[in-house]
Amino acid sequence: MSTTKEIKWIMFIVTAVGNFIGMLDSSTVNLALYPMSKDLGVTLSQIQWVMVGYMLVLTVFLPFFGKLGDIFPKNKLYATGFTIFGLGAFSSFLSQNYGMLIASRCFEALGASIMLSNAQAIIATIFKNARRGKALGLNGCLVAIGGMLGPAIGGLLINRFGWHSVFIPCIPVAFIGAFYAYRILPSHTNPVKSFKFDYKGFIYFTISLLALLLAISEGYQWGWTSIKIITLGIITLLFGSLFYIRDHRINYPLINFSIFHIKPFTFGNLAVMFSYMAMFTNSILLPFYLMEILKLDAFTSGLLILPYSVTLSVTAPISGNMAGKYGSRYLTITGPIVYIIALIFFTTFDKSTQMWQIIAASGIMGIGNGLFQSPSNNAIMTSVQKKDLGIASGILALSRNMGNILGVAVTITLFEEFRELFLAHSQIYEKAFLNAFHTTMCFGILFGIICLTFAYIAYKPRKN
Repeated sequence: MSTTKEIKWIMFIVTAVGNFIGMLDSSTVNLALYPMSKDLGVTLSQIQWVMVGYMLVLTVFLPFFGKLGDIFPKNKLYATGFTIFGLGAFSSFLSQNYGMLIASRCFEALGASIMLSNAQAIIATIFKNARRGKALGLNGCLVAIGGMLGPAIGGLLINRFGWHSVFIPCIPVAFIGAFYAYRILPSHTNPVKSFKFDYKGFIYFTISLLALLLAISEGYQWGWTSIKIITLGIITLLFGSLFYIRDHRINYPLINFSIFHIKPFTFGNLAVMFSYMAMFTNSILLPFYLMEILKLDAFTSGLLILPYSVTLSVTAPISGNMAGKYGSRYLTITGPIVYIIALIFFTTFDKSTQMWQIIAASGIMGIGNGLFQSPSNNAIMTSVQKKDLGIASGILALSRNMGNILGVAVTITLFEEFRELFLAHSQIYEKAFLNAFHTTMCFGILFGIICLTFAYIAYKPRKN
């Protein structure tokens, strides 16, 4: 019995490491965006594609790799994900121009997509009931530790060796993870007569999502009523509709829409998506504020962001364990309320803001996210039948990464548009920056309120 438990937890650690390095990479790259834009001579809207391109590729391939996870051995698939991620990180480290950096990040995202599309399903399959909540909470803890180490390590590396070096920490972790994934994770396969994948639906889905993100990202530069944006809007609706119609007509859909009839699953995923949009409003803009307005170096900025990950790493496993024992309802409502309060604090930041205020606001944000994420993940995965865990895991990852993509794109777009608007009204740059920063944070608060609303609906007790 003890041997079985030990093997399960070793499998969990190998699986969670994939999420860990994904978060480590993301948090270090967030901090590096500012020096990247300066060094490569590109604008803020252009450099966002280092993040958006990564998230876009990661997201559109989730259903495909989720399908492969039901057919191919988990050890080989997960090891492949680690390997591709490591090679992509190495290529990003070697990148000398904007184009190579974007291409390397997209390749890296393929590896991340393989791991993320299968991680939740592996954990949910291994553990049951309270242990499942505890495992998901610990997974959140490891992800938080990745986020915690990212800014500190990334800031130190940027100061000493430049932005290229932020990709170094993930490279050895990825290759070590590949070795242990191949050795430890399950190697058995589910017998299937033939592999059917909706390639046409996948193309529709990709085109629709790419058009949507491009429109959101470039709308303020091209003009929201320009022919380009209108055309992208039509493409989004057309291919999105084709994807939806096709998935309802075939018996091997890319996304099984019937699972959305489960209220906790549907509204829970919507809550997760908007929670990440709220989180990214802060995580994208805060490093720019610290370096542009407070004139802090990358290492100091990383240390000031650190409290978010520290409080998240402490809160996530506790809330996950509580959710497994007592349910997720009250935790998923409390979490958004707490991080909305933190976002309100951020709207007061200016040039005279003290370091303790930044630390306090970041810490409160981490507590709110820690209270929400693990219980929400547990509730979503528990709401479906065992046979649908793979599908549910893929859709949950899809919701999370859609929140990431939209959070980055909407935040950068709003911030740049508001900054240009305030500059046009003869404001000095510093004042325009702060006004744009505050206004964009208000949209983060709005996303948090929407998350809170969906969480309330998702887990509202049914009347007898």
